[in-house]
Amino acid sequence: MTAAGRPPLRLVLADDERMVRTALRVILEAEPDLEVVGEAASGSEAVPLVRSLAPDVVLMDVRMPEIDGIRATEQIVAGMAEPPRIVVVTTFENDAYVYDALRAGAAGFLLKRADPDELIGAVRLVARGDCLLFPAAVRSLAASHAPGAAGPAAWVSRLTDREADVLRLMATGLSNHEISERLGVGPQTVKSHVAAVLSKTGSRDRTQAVIAAYEGGFMKKG
Repeated sequence: MTAAGRPPLRLVLADDERMVRTALRVILEAEPDLEVVGEAASGSEAVPLVRSLAPDVVLMDVRMPEIDGIRATEQIVAGMAEPPRIVVVTTFENDAYVYDALRAGAAGFLLKRADPDELIGAVRLVARGDCLLFPAAVRSLAASHAPGAAGPAAWVSRLTDREADVLRLMATGLSNHEISERLGVGPQTVKSHVAAVLSKTGSRDRTQAVIAAYEGGFMKKG
């Protein structure tokens, strides 16, 4: 238990380099609220390990043998009723990797050169349900990398007018508070509309909803 009486966040590390996993473990387990409960050296090891351990957060390397981190993320998210929050970690600063990771269901993206405080902060941030990237950054990535839609997805026609307004503002990077002010409705009303949007788009979080908005033809690229 932590000093606050809560159990520590349970983490799994997936990286094909033992030294990297060891370094991550040392940094993370120096914090009383973080506990590494498992390690995997490949994506094919990571998927069953995560399913069996059900950790709170997974740090997932992008480039691994057999199954890469993006495919492993996709399989974990698709195969668990309550998947963990996944942070994809890599040495490569590549927008396409970021977009593919978010599209697969990752909660964020971190470079291996991040300092220990950034790493620890990222784990805590995603564990409480937040995304590592600002909404505006997600919007920019989706607008740049989403494949062109042949026509609107089926869920588009199921949105109410107000839900469509909310999704449009979510996709431009506005927070619930900002949406509330823009539409002149209460925060709880916005929260309800956001929940409906997530349900109808089949999205796990706001990031996934923004991606769905572009890939489903709701938002136009450019």
